[in-house]
Amino acid sequence: MDLALVIVGILLLFGAGFLVAQQGRALAGTLVGAIGVLATVAGWVLLDGGATLSEALRTGGLAATAIVLLYALWLSDRRRRIDEERQDIERRRHDLEAQRHQLEQSRQNLETQRAQHDRERSTDERFARAIELMGSDADQVRVGSMHALAGLSRSRPEYTQTVLDVLCAYLRRPFDHAHYARLRGDQNPIADSPDADRERQVRLTAQRLIGELLPQSGNGRGPTYDLDLTGATLEYFDISERVVGQLTARSVNLYEANAFRGMEIYGDAWFTAAHSWGKFIAQETTFHKRAWFANFEADQLVDFNKSKFDGVAKLAQAKFDGKVVLRGSRFAQPVDLNHSSFRGGLDMSAAATATADTYGMTISLDMKNELPEGWVIDRKEDNIGMVRA
Repeated sequence: MDLALVIVGILLLFGAGFLVAQQGRALAGTLVGAIGVLATVAGWVLLDGGATLSEALRTGGLAATAIVLLYALWLSDRRRRIDEERQDIERRRHDLEAQRHQLEQSRQNLETQRAQHDRERSTDERFARAIELMGSDADQVRVGSMHALAGLSRSRPEYTQTVLDVLCAYLRRPFDHAHYARLRGDQNPIADSPDADRERQVRLTAQRLIGELLPQSGNGRGPTYDLDLTGATLEYFDISERVVGQLTARSVNLYEANAFRGMEIYGDAWFTAAHSWGKFIAQETTFHKRAWFANFEADQLVDFNKSKFDGVAKLAQAKFDGKVVLRGSRFAQPVDLNHSSFRGGLDMSAAATATADTYGMTISLDMKNELPEGWVIDRKEDNIGMVRA
């Protein structure tokens, strides 16, 4: 009977504690339950007999402590579940944020691609329009189209090589001004015409823009662009202190003074069968690969003072009526001077060259000649000297 009452009391106390906990007062319910268990167990022990009051209270205290520990375990588990739920919510929020950022990035990429496509289409239209205007009969329109192409190259560097190709192609168009005929000494040059003068100014604009579009030397190895001037007619062409890839100038006609001073030519330089009617200035220029001047003709000064020839230098069968200066030039390989003719004097003082091919090379003994140490001159008739290196 007493045991039943105790059990009923315990159940009532736990029920009360559970109800209190359900009402949001878990800690208060636990304390009430613990006190009830303490009183119930202590009373049970005392009623059972044979135990003192202190022993009964100790036993009840252990039972109450167990209740509090159970509450602590429950509370820890509840906090763990809350933390897990919060972490899960945070992870899902982070995933949603990442997806939103990815969608935003994709949208921006699409906008960038669309803008890039619009720019490219606009650039292509500008390029096509400028090319079309280069065929205009009006010289001012042709000049304007060249400046438009140059501006396009500055804003879109990937067009630079194409623009240079177009300008070089314009300079390759046949053109023979009466001014050039007089320089060549033609007996009856055609009369100057205003149209020819205007075309000459257009060509000078194309030459100047080529020089402006090429990278400057001395700034390290940057982009290199090729020039194809095969058969072109050039006058006062100046690309000094510029960097070029391959320079092709076969059969080119050079009038007045043309400057290639201080250049860095990283590709081959082809001047085969070119004719310089005026001065050819190439001081302190570096030819990193082949420098091909075979069958080159020059009427006036040709100046390679302190230039460097890292590749094969070929002046075979070249004819020089003016003075040729190779003072202080450096040749990494034997220079080919076979059957070359120097009628205006040759200055190769302080030139660094191991050997040279000089079979059939001639110089005029009427002019001042300074040759590398060890070179021998055999005097022939008409005051012509044969050179042996």
